[in-house]
Amino acid sequence: MTNIFEIAVIPGDGIGKEVVPAALRVLDAAAEIHGGLSLRWTEFPWSCDYYLKHGEMMPADGLNTLSGFNQVFLGAVGMPHLVPDHISLWELLIKIRRGFRQTINVRPAKLLRGLESPLKNPSDFDLVVVRENSEGEYSEVGGRIHQGLDQIAIQSAVFTHKATERSMKYAFELAQQRRGHVTSATKSNGITHSMPFWDDVFKEVMARYPDVGTTVTHIDALAAFFVMKPQVFDVIVASNLFGDILTDLGGAIMGSIGIAPAANLNIERQYPSMFEPVHGSAPDIAGKGIANPVGQIWTGKMMLDFMGYTELGDLILTAIENSLEDGVKTPDLRGRATTKEVTDAVIEQLRRLAK
Repeated sequence: MTNIFEIAVIPGDGIGKEVVPAALRVLDAAAEIHGGLSLRWTEFPWSCDYYLKHGEMMPADGLNTLSGFNQVFLGAVGMPHLVPDHISLWELLIKIRRGFRQTINVRPAKLLRGLESPLKNPSDFDLVVVRENSEGEYSEVGGRIHQGLDQIAIQSAVFTHKATERSMKYAFELAQQRRGHVTSATKSNGITHSMPFWDDVFKEVMARYPDVGTTVTHIDALAAFFVMKPQVFDVIVASNLFGDILTDLGGAIMGSIGIAPAANLNIERQYPSMFEPVHGSAPDIAGKGIANPVGQIWTGKMMLDFMGYTELGDLILTAIENSLEDGVKTPDLRGRATTKEVTDAVIEQLRRLAK
């Protein structure tokens, strides 16, 4: 019996149009190896190019169209020299996240075999950041009044008990499957309302998981510890903004933001979840054939994990590491390989492992 999954593919902008096809090749090879899995891809051209032609990042019924798919596989969004970021992101990426209640964002960072971290002593770190993905500092509450020197901008961070608790519960349950420790990212010594609230909810949730160790760390110190001792972390739970910043740092300590993956999860599975790499559209290298596809491929591994194919996903990650150990690396990793050469190497390793 073959399980069929319908996947909406949105390559987006810049290098997204290069790394997404690369990742699809790897996922197709993985499905072929499994034998009982079929991934059906339907591509949508929604992007900044689409916006320049149609005046919108995606059609008005875009969410309704995507709702018929099992998952969404996204490349990169952004063309800041032509389309302002607040348009490209809020009218596509964030619209999908919020419309499909993708309230949890999961982003791993680990020292992959074959990669040299910029850290002097990386000590084989392996951590996951669970980011609250629906509110917090990225709420839409606020506005501007007055003009000129009298102009005022107000941006309100919104933290609800429900969403805060949900992200923390997910982090604790993930930690139970890993090494049994959760670190909460806070800043209650400087942000006087939302962060003490965050801390209070964390205390409530931690009481339900007595088997999981906990630490509460201020975000500024936590960022420093990512550089100084990332190996001490297991699962970190963070607000929308804090989680966003920490995970870019996570990509950096791995060796390149081009290898960092992410999952936007609708944990109730009422709507599709969306899988995307952390990197942006990188217009400076778009079209040169040297974009690093590892982040997009690893993102595909996370999609397989979410769909219940964890062994197959682990096989892909092992294939990535084996190819890196063989020295097949793009220029961002101080290599000379092209996007295609890295993809070919991962597929070759994948088939070799399957035998």
